[in-house]
Amino acid sequence: MKSVHFYLLLFCTFFFTETQGQNLNNWFNTASSYISKSSLSNDDIIKGLKEALNVGTNNSVASASKVDGFLKNPSIKILMPTEVKDMETTLRQMGMGPQCDKFIETLNRGAEEASKSAASIVIGAISNMTINDGLKLLNGADNAATQYLKDNTSVKLKAAFTPIVRTALAKVQLTQYWNPLATTYNKLPFVKKVNPNLENYVTDKTIDGLFKLIANEEYKIRKDPAARISDILKKVFGAK
Repeated sequence: MKSVHFYLLLFCTFFFTETQGQNLNNWFNTASSYISKSSLSNDDIIKGLKEALNVGTNNSVASASKVDGFLKNPSIKILMPTEVKDMETTLRQMGMGPQCDKFIETLNRGAEEASKSAASIVIGAISNMTINDGLKLLNGADNAATQYLKDNTSVKLKAAFTPIVRTALAKVQLTQYWNPLATTYNKLPFVKKVNPNLENYVTDKTIDGLFKLIANEEYKIRKDPAARISDILKKVFGAK
């Protein structure tokens, strides 16, 4: 059946190319990609996708968990929670900018600290993840495998990650920097009292940041042969 589909593809593409005057090189590239990827077994594809996520996770955790891994990376830096933006503006106008900056720094230190324990949790989720259509993910968007992982494991990851974040926030003494800000603001007349769930906020932002980094790593593996550091990655993602 696969050969019938291939020759049908050959005829249709050739006809379209001839009638429209397109460059035949485009067809040869498409046909070569079809042949190469079709020769991969589904097991190989799934192994390759999971390996890409494993490599991406290890690299991402190494990046995120170092000092300034979150704080100095604009794409994942954690800012004040949205619900306290008015508080931040007011406090900065009152001259408490340095205290706000220190609080934001501490939010990110908490994420960096929590990330140190993230690899085993995420990789465990990858190992237990069932991929139903490996070829669809392989041929999908540049972050298709990462998005699939996020969609299928986020709830379990958050449950496993929350106590780690709680410990990390205690270690960096986040409340020490939050309480003076909230207390000062909540004493002002006519303001809406603030008390966000910082533990939940940092957990969500840490996981989001890690997934963003993993997506970047997946992109590298798809696009850069040098990033394919194992035989299975070369076999699966080199099939072009």
